[in-house]
Amino acid sequence: MTRPRLILGSGSPRRLELLAQLGLAPDAVRPSDVDETPARDELPRVYCERVTAAKLAAVEALDDDVVLCADTTVAVGRRILGKPADADEAAAFLRLISGRRHKVVTALGVRRGTRSWRRTSVTSVKVKRLSDAEIAGYLSTGDWQGKAGAYAIQGPAGAFVSWIEGSYTGVMGLPVHETSCLLQAAGLEVWR
Repeated sequence: MTRPRLILGSGSPRRLELLAQLGLAPDAVRPSDVDETPARDELPRVYCERVTAAKLAAVEALDDDVVLCADTTVAVGRRILGKPADADEAAAFLRLISGRRHKVVTALGVRRGTRSWRRTSVTSVKVKRLSDAEIAGYLSTGDWQGKAGAYAIQGPAGAFVSWIEGSYTGVMGLPVHETSCLLQAAGLEVWR
């Protein structure tokens, strides 16, 4: 029996790196063009799960292909911090998470034929109190661009994280434990 093809419904280089930790390389990368605008008063977890489901439905694949999609957001209470539009919004996000805990929500979806499997990883993260100089210095790196909440834990902003409870790889955008479980449930062997 041949291994089913793995289709990654994301253009994220981080997700490719994290799949490699599982010994996997996708057979195709097909980012979906899904509107990621939060609905009015939508809660962060519900938002992530809805966007992931839409991505999963949008990726074209053969019936025997295994499709993997994910969405990650940063939440301060009920407020969703997506990818900042510019440096000013990134600075506002960093000031908002400075010195406090926030949640990073990553919803996963796997589809094979008409069946699908889903999981959501929620991780609590605390960022130290940031000075204006630290925020300006971080913004000058450009690392905030394209990152939910204006930071990536695996980059320079990792120096700001004082505490984490949950999945480090979930904060990066693809919790490898949950990903491994879902892919195996869909019949894709990990480490083969």
